[in-house]
Amino acid sequence: MDFDIPLLPGSPRRLSPRAVVRGGQGPKHGQQCLQVPGPPAQGLQGSVPQGSSQASGGGSPPNSSVINNYLEASEPVSSEARVSRMHFHDNHRKVDYVLAYHYRKRGAHPGHGSPGHSLAIVSNGETGKDPQAGAPGDIELGPLDALEEERKEQREEFEHNLMEAGLELEKDLESKSQGSVFVRIHAPWQVLAREAEFLKIKVPTKKMYEIKSQGSIAKTFNKILHKLSAPLKPRVPEHSNSRMKNLSYPFSREKMYLYDIRDKDTFFDNATRSRIVHEILKRTTCSRANNTMGINSLIANNIYEAAYPLHDGEYDSPGDDMNDRKLLYQEWARYGVFYKFQPIDLIRKYFGEKIGLYFAWLGLYTSFLIPSSVIGIIVFLYGCATIEEDIPSKEMCDRQNAFTMCPLCDTSCDYWNLSSACGTARASHLFDNPATVVFSIFMALWATMFLENWKRLQMRLGYFWDLTGIEEEEEHSRPEYETKVREKMLKESNKSVVQKLGTSGTEAEDEIALTFSIVFGVIVYRITTAAALSLNKATRSNVRVTVTATAVIINLVVILILDEIYGAVAKWLTKIEVPKTEQTFEERLILKAFLLKFVNAYSPIFYVAFFKGRFVGRPGSYVYVFDGYRMEECAPGGCLMELCIQLSIIMLGKQLIQNNIFEIGVPKLKKLFRKLKDETEPEEADSAHSKHPEQWDLDYSLEPYTGLTPEYMEMIIQFGFVTLFVASFPLAPVFALLNNVIEVRLDAKKFVTELRRPDAVRTKDIGIWFDILSGIGKFSVIINAFVIAVTSDFIPRLVYQYSYSHNGTLHGFVNHTLSFFNVSQLKEGTQPENSQFEQEVQFCRFKDYREPPWAPNPYEFSKQYWAVLSARLAFVIIFQNLVMFLSVLVDWMIPDIPTDISDQIKREKSLFVDFFLKEEHEKLKLTEEPAQRSQSSGHRSRRGPAASPAPSGRSQLGSSASSGSQHTSV
Repeated sequence: MDFDIPLLPGSPRRLSPRAVVRGGQGPKHGQQCLQVPGPPAQGLQGSVPQGSSQASGGGSPPNSSVINNYLEASEPVSSEARVSRMHFHDNHRKVDYVLAYHYRKRGAHPGHGSPGHSLAIVSNGETGKDPQAGAPGDIELGPLDALEEERKEQREEFEHNLMEAGLELEKDLESKSQGSVFVRIHAPWQVLAREAEFLKIKVPTKKMYEIKSQGSIAKTFNKILHKLSAPLKPRVPEHSNSRMKNLSYPFSREKMYLYDIRDKDTFFDNATRSRIVHEILKRTTCSRANNTMGINSLIANNIYEAAYPLHDGEYDSPGDDMNDRKLLYQEWARYGVFYKFQPIDLIRKYFGEKIGLYFAWLGLYTSFLIPSSVIGIIVFLYGCATIEEDIPSKEMCDRQNAFTMCPLCDTSCDYWNLSSACGTARASHLFDNPATVVFSIFMALWATMFLENWKRLQMRLGYFWDLTGIEEEEEHSRPEYETKVREKMLKESNKSVVQKLGTSGTEAEDEIALTFSIVFGVIVYRITTAAALSLNKATRSNVRVTVTATAVIINLVVILILDEIYGAVAKWLTKIEVPKTEQTFEERLILKAFLLKFVNAYSPIFYVAFFKGRFVGRPGSYVYVFDGYRMEECAPGGCLMELCIQLSIIMLGKQLIQNNIFEIGVPKLKKLFRKLKDETEPEEADSAHSKHPEQWDLDYSLEPYTGLTPEYMEMIIQFGFVTLFVASFPLAPVFALLNNVIEVRLDAKKFVTELRRPDAVRTKDIGIWFDILSGIGKFSVIINAFVIAVTSDFIPRLVYQYSYSHNGTLHGFVNHTLSFFNVSQLKEGTQPENSQFEQEVQFCRFKDYREPPWAPNPYEFSKQYWAVLSARLAFVIIFQNLVMFLSVLVDWMIPDIPTDISDQIKREKSLFVDFFLKEEHEKLKLTEEPAQRSQSSGHRSRRGPAASPAPSGRSQLGSSASSGSQHTSV
């Protein structure tokens, strides 16, 4: 079976005659057609004389193809002739996309090709012969292995199908024994216009209008704000004239008169051109590759190595020549401009709407951290200022009170004075004070206001970026889905697929179980280490500090390691499910990765907040994990201080290590490794090419773009640290703000300098990430309610002050929270050995609300316990409903769509109707004038002057229509 595939240089295959004849056509204007000397190449069925391409193309449609252009091997392109490294070698056609692959030959003659010159073919559908093919022996190649031959045939068919779609290709000759080949793709105007209409791409029309100004007060305020913020604005063109806007309309070839098309080469910007080409690449099929659809499938099958659009030149090139990439680097991607606003419009123009929305969201989130950081610092300073006035910590530090506490472990631990925990109690007051409750309410409302303002900003950007009313683009099937469907069709059974799909849920449960197992392992480590250190007198005094610090560090290391593992596991589980489209794959991957990383990051914090010290038991009836190892207790000042330490170390360590090592160090190591690999491989490239590499060579050496999921995930986990446990660590927004100031520039530098240019993707919102943020915001209300009610001493202090205190103060609170235990009732073998305590102990104290040993029901929960428990539950209910009500109120008070944007959208629709009618009227006049003149001359020749009223009436109609459209101007 013969396929109509173009013959590319170095191909030994035979083609059907129509594969040679079909693409023939005369050369385009300004395009050179070089005659190939010598007889026609052997191996083609039929005789094709020189110049037959012109003759054979007579019956072809006019837009089907163009004769190939060859660059002479004896006439290398000089550096002066190469005006731009963003164009084909003719310096006219822009490179819109690049395909790269690696080839390897066997038995190639050493003299084949010209190693000193870079040969290329510019092709738009015509098959041709190697320009150096003077004789059959000159192009004779050694046999290729079957895999390389199959890949080559698939590439040839795919490239032929691209040319059938109207794209123009320029391809390097495979003149060496092995190496990389770049296929440059150019989309001519006809293809751009066709695809823009098919994709319904909105483009600016001729009509410009001034954006309606706000009220006088708001206008004055904006002017003052504009002047004050002028030094913070980046120096980019988009910020110079923001009051004027073009009316936009989906591109239509039938309504070309609506658009201001001054230059067809620049009407569509580079991002739009590459997006159009990428859409063609995604839907082009290859029958030799099992009818595989799209470039992604070919890359997955190693037919091609990479496919990417070009960057707009170099970002660090000397001289005054400026491009968007260089401008982004100077005004956005350097740490020296950290104080400036982001040029969001330029980011969107260069990278597309999806990446533009991410950086807009990150910028808004970072700016919202400023007020929360200020209030968090105020809360912390309030704790510092009132630490000397805190009555409970004073009572704990007072040695005259002499609260003799029960041993912290069996046998080896002695009785101890509560005053020895003075430092912990004083430090706890920094975060456990009434101001943290107010701060928790504020942060819950802060999360709601942030999400509401993001919806408003999203709508505002959608208006200025012409995203309103865009439709969801049809997605193509993923390569893995196509492969699975083919396997299913071949096997005619889906049992194996069902079995594989059924394992994904079990695997996810196993991974979460692994996290809980590691948390339990750290708990056992804390218990056993505390017991071991208590045996030594030298380390006995610092047991709690040592155990807490080392356990937190172990947790941090485990979290960082499991983060990377869980990312791979989530991807593997999603691949097993075989989602059909990329969007479905991405959403499922995000949900799995978020679930696993959420449990991984927060499980140690949840343990300290809600479980540690809750299931200890009491003296004489302790709960043991293993034989002789009791469950660990909270510090005398409560678990809130330890929760603060745990949260701060994990949050700061995660940010510092991930930012400095994973995001900065790992890409540099990959780049170094790739450079060393390139140096060790044998090269046959010429020195001139290595001194002046092309843009596609430079971009090929960069890291491929893998999506925004890691960037969003990092910020979402941080958002959880800021909102979920903010009652225990009011300084969390401060550290998040400091991290994000660096993170914005770090991500910017990565996108501009270290990654290949991503494909421009149009989207109206941030997708599933908004739902995750909204869920975390609602969950944070419940978590903070329980942290205040259960973990802190806020509720017990309120209950004591208003129910049990004699003078309405907190004097006597510490004694109220401590219960008595008769040491004679300790179990045999658990009493302290060789007690060094100063006096003989008859009763020891422990923190709990229980009846004393002399009560009728000794060691049962007291009335105070049930009163405090009821108050805690009541607080959770009241706090949750109050904050939820306030959040709903804020949501209702702040409209999702800003009023001015809503008005502008309505106004724009009205202006466009008037503009459209006016342009249609002008077009009608232009088409009717020749008919009127010919009709008038005909009437005069037959009837003379009597026919003159007809054009008068027609002219009057045109005049009235014209006058009716005058109000469209603004």
